[in-house]
Amino acid sequence: MLSISSSRSSRFCDGHSRRGFLRLGALGLGGLALPGLLRAQSRQGTPGKKAIIMVFLPGGPPHQDMWDLKMDAPSEIRGEFRPIRTKVPGIEVCELFPKMAAMMDKFSIIRSVVGSTGEHAAQQCLTGRPPQNAPAGGWPSIGAIMSRMQGAGAPGVPAFVGLSPKMGHGPWANPGLPGFLGPAHAPFQPNGGGSADLVLNNITLDRLQDRGALLHSFDSLRRDVDASGMMGAMDTFQQQAMGVLTSSRLSEALNLDKEDPKVRARYGGGTMKCRDDGGPECPEQFLMARRLVEAGVSCVTLGFNRWDWHSRNFPQAREVFPQLDNGLTALVQDLHDSGLDQDVSVVVWGEFGRTPQLNKEGGRDHWPRVSCAALACGGMTHGQVIGATDRLGGEAVDRPVDFQEVFATLYHAAGIDTQTATINDLNGRPRFLVDEQFKPLPELIG
Repeated sequence: MLSISSSRSSRFCDGHSRRGFLRLGALGLGGLALPGLLRAQSRQGTPGKKAIIMVFLPGGPPHQDMWDLKMDAPSEIRGEFRPIRTKVPGIEVCELFPKMAAMMDKFSIIRSVVGSTGEHAAQQCLTGRPPQNAPAGGWPSIGAIMSRMQGAGAPGVPAFVGLSPKMGHGPWANPGLPGFLGPAHAPFQPNGGGSADLVLNNITLDRLQDRGALLHSFDSLRRDVDASGMMGAMDTFQQQAMGVLTSSRLSEALNLDKEDPKVRARYGGGTMKCRDDGGPECPEQFLMARRLVEAGVSCVTLGFNRWDWHSRNFPQAREVFPQLDNGLTALVQDLHDSGLDQDVSVVVWGEFGRTPQLNKEGGRDHWPRVSCAALACGGMTHGQVIGATDRLGGEAVDRPVDFQEVFATLYHAAGIDTQTATINDLNGRPRFLVDEQFKPLPELIG
């Protein structure tokens, strides 16, 4: 662990002495400090410009109320919402997604995601694989693989950033574990994940709304290091570690105050306070993700809101659907406007779908047999629906799509050939990034 003592003895407004320490905390498994992580990443992976933003919807979103409405089903199945036409003829979505409807040519909807294990966890959305029969160390997440295969796209930024904060239900807060790739490819978590990844002069980054204290600490730290002349005594990787904390790239990416207020308003406000035991109600996470990939991060994961609606399905949807509509469409439009739509892929999904039948509490229960996903950008062919469910929305009847097929597609968009690329597990055995029978979706990459 790298510690740098301040040479001053003045105090912050919080009462902490200026003789505090900068601590670059352990990231992920094994307690590898940030300089060691950067050193390991330099030996593995080649910097690339492609990136992935993975949006996890904790709890399992109700597919038949969002992007696969069943108007011919009985009332206890079809629910309260009406479909609206989209920019693409023949495609309809829920009336609470008007912005998405207006730019459907920039999205692809998969209505037939299958293969869920039914576990209330982010793991399958982050790895594509069930946890059963995993190799020693576990399967690496998509962010860890992007870190291993590509590294960061620019100096002074980590390759993989996980924005999910600590949640009441821990398995939902998983930002993407490195698995058998080890702590060198663990996510950098600027807003904490159960334990703080970095502490600046005793200021812990538990929440993104603490960015004021973060920026103050960045500025104070930079002055201290410059004044002490210590930078020249550090080795290259310690300097890189300092760069992650003090470079303008990362600090400015984390500073949403740099954005035009009108841009921030398009994403929507919200709070990083988690909704019950789930994720935060903060569409600005989408803006943060966009700023991070612009800065050179290769993969950003985030958890948005809480979707485990066993009761009051429709009142909760009326609140949450518009938040997702705002944040997601603002992100995708900004990627197009900045020219990053060819290089950055976006995927939005949850761990499973919901029951066709409404329960007596007006909610939908867990339904692993089929779910949905939305994809955007990545240089893929959009403006389409892939797959279909039956009249009740309970079974995939056309073009079932496995989680790993989506992963193969995302890797392909990032320039990684899943038919040839392998990574060695802890026993030195080469492992394909997805099981060999799964290939990128031809509808999206053809």
